[in-house]
Amino acid sequence: MRMVSQEKLRFCIDRGGTFTDVYAEIPGHPDGRVLKLLSVDPSNYDDAPIEGSRRILEEYIGEIIPRTAKIPTDKIEWIRMGTTVATNALLERKGERIALCVTRGFKDFLQIGDQSRPNIFDLTATKPSNLYEEVIEVDERIELVLEEDKGNKENSGSFVKGVSGELVRGVKCLDEEALKPLLKGLLEKELVVWLLC
Repeated sequence: MRMVSQEKLRFCIDRGGTFTDVYAEIPGHPDGRVLKLLSVDPSNYDDAPIEGSRRILEEYIGEIIPRTAKIPTDKIEWIRMGTTVATNALLERKGERIALCVTRGFKDFLQIGDQSRPNIFDLTATKPSNLYEEVIEVDERIELVLEEDKGNKENSGSFVKGVSGELVRGVKCLDEEALKPLLKGLLEKELVVWLLC
């Protein structure tokens, strides 16, 4: 097990749409230090997580750290940060306009969903609107490599290990040249955020 430095601070930061909460574990202070700042306050600071860390470090080292100076990281063991800003933007539909790029034949898969409804007999069931404005279908296909196919040396060169650790095989390769005008069309419509499925 790694020895933890007793001289350095540990920061946990939650950057929300309205407030940023900063918690610091401080050597010698078992209760730590908590600070709440406005997430956006341009008249006082550029970045709330940096400002919260700076203020707590100032208290800890007993020296002024100018807002324009870099944070002295030699006194920080680690910083863990999470944010709800992107999730809130999606839920409130306040983010960028979005396009969906999906394998041909799956254009409606997010719209159709799994047909689950909280009340099966509700004749007025409504679904939330799509996050995306437009869909382009891409002529390509991959498939999961089954256990019995893994020993097949004939096709093993086309196997790719996915982020889940499973092997996939390209059945129909992506035609990048055919895709370029479709993506250019999205850019012309100012759809600059793309979901790729």
